[in-house]
Amino acid sequence: MAEQDNGQDRMEKIVSLCKRRGLMFQSSEIYGGLNGFWDYGPAGVTLRRAVEQAWWTFMVEDRDNVEGLDSTIICHPRVWKASGHLDKFSDLMVDCVDCKRRFREDQLESPGVCPACGSKKLTEPREFNLMMKTFVGPVFDEEHVAWLRAETCQPIFVDFNQVRIAARQKLPFGIAQIGKAFRNEINPRFFTFRSREFVQMEMEFFCRDDESMQWFDFWKDARWEFYTKVLRIPEPRLKIHWHEKLAHYAKAALDIEFEFPFGWGEIEGVHHRGTWDMSRHEEFSAQDMKYFDQERNERYYPTVVETSCGLDRICLALLCNAYDEDMADTKKEGKDEDVRVVLHLPPLVAPVQVAVLPLSKKLEEKADPLFRALRRRFRTAYDVTGSIGKRYRRQDELGTPFCVTVDFDTLSDHAVTVRNRDAMTQERVGLDRLETYLDGLVHA
Repeated sequence: MAEQDNGQDRMEKIVSLCKRRGLMFQSSEIYGGLNGFWDYGPAGVTLRRAVEQAWWTFMVEDRDNVEGLDSTIICHPRVWKASGHLDKFSDLMVDCVDCKRRFREDQLESPGVCPACGSKKLTEPREFNLMMKTFVGPVFDEEHVAWLRAETCQPIFVDFNQVRIAARQKLPFGIAQIGKAFRNEINPRFFTFRSREFVQMEMEFFCRDDESMQWFDFWKDARWEFYTKVLRIPEPRLKIHWHEKLAHYAKAALDIEFEFPFGWGEIEGVHHRGTWDMSRHEEFSAQDMKYFDQERNERYYPTVVETSCGLDRICLALLCNAYDEDMADTKKEGKDEDVRVVLHLPPLVAPVQVAVLPLSKKLEEKADPLFRALRRRFRTAYDVTGSIGKRYRRQDELGTPFCVTVDFDTLSDHAVTVRNRDAMTQERVGLDRLETYLDGLVHA
């Protein structure tokens, strides 16, 4: 219970920091908010774009066998009929007659008992489709019904042949996409972990069936490397959960989970999807979705290995992993002992990588050109307001790894002081080698 309370307290602090520092906050807050929808502020959108770019570089730009795609949020309704979402994408829900709360049947700790009020007056389970319904055109009738996409992978399957021909690709190769998805979650919870609007980063890798398990293992290892080497998440805070129950068309499936303050939660899935998707879209579209293998002189449905992760969940995992409080080192900067809140974000994805802090407004003539030069290469902030200690604290809360202080000695020795967020060290660096010095730290 104590661990749960500590986790809840830590989560509340992270949510408070996100709002205070402009990372994330509830959508439409002045109207009371809208449950399951979150806005990203100036720092948050920068963090999210940095993580997005890191994923895109790792998955697409650094590879010859993966192509990019950006498809529409609304697809032809038959796409979702073929994928099974219209028939099977639902949760069994029960309602409490007394407190009027609604719960997923599989999440009830005790069948027949309301987890909120303890009442035993629960309704029979009913199916609720998680697809979000909309209409295309001026008439709101069943002929004009459409659906916001519940996942970004289906348009990849639909566009397979177009992308393959345009990119002149042969099997094996992948198609990657980053985009919004929507699910009408009955019970959004845990901040941005489970939302109704979110961003997915998915890659569908098309290959021969006899090579599919080799590619499954390859992408499993590659995705683990992304989290541990690129995003620098400690391995003890990650684990692989293998699916015991598989879809009839799958050979293997796993989740990569992160240890959040509220418990272990999925941030990525790696799935062997077989030929199910391609064969279904051929059935419902009446278009040939097979691949002609010139080497084998054979036509067949490509087997698909999928990697799918939630950008919002990854950002939340990074914030939870980075959040820290300490008191031991504050006296080094001439402060009375107090709590220092710091985000130990990796420099690669930190909203601000370098902060330029002139010791006095009189030094702005020297500091401003330095700031403008550095921001051509790094995400750079400029702060001249308040004591240097308070400015350090503001940057610590944002996760800024390096602060560059311009002082009066800079005018004579042409050097600045670089403060390291994590080591709490300060080093004097000449202006002529500052960019190279920072580059070695930020892109290490």
